[in-house]
Amino acid sequence: MRKIFLSLIIAVCALTVNAQQPIPGTDMPKALFYKTDGGNFSTDLIPKGTKSMIILFDATCDHCQKVATNISKRSNELINVNLYLVTQDQIRSVNYFMDTFAKPLKTMKNVTVLQDRDHIFIPLFHPKQYPSLYLYGKDKKLEFYSSDERDVPRFFSRIK
Repeated sequence: MRKIFLSLIIAVCALTVNAQQPIPGTDMPKALFYKTDGGNFSTDLIPKGTKSMIILFDATCDHCQKVATNISKRSNELINVNLYLVTQDQIRSVNYFMDTFAKPLKTMKNVTVLQDRDHIFIPLFHPKQYPSLYLYGKDKKLEFYSSDERDVPRFFSRIK
């Protein structure tokens, strides 16, 4: 009886974990973040009609640094997409990260760096790990999600 009960609990937990995965076709969650200048930024401000890429990163994460470097190398291909880099890090760490791994992105008008000071990103967007990359279509519905740094080329193929 114990084994059956334990098996049932494990099955329910596994289903709950799978239900938490970002699902293509779902709407972009409504969330409030903070710009690096301290101003508020809501996902409601992300315009429809343009694809948007949201990347959750941690400044000390090696995989996040690789993703930022790889995206920076292809920054000229980001003309038709809005890019939002979201982190829970302090400004000092964010500045180091951007200066070291994402310098070309700093001057682009379609790139916005945001702080998740209220720690709402994880419960709303359900990332698996750092980094997490989300591509939303022109209708603000999720087209593609990955937490694998090797998937950066797949994002670029989808933003064209």
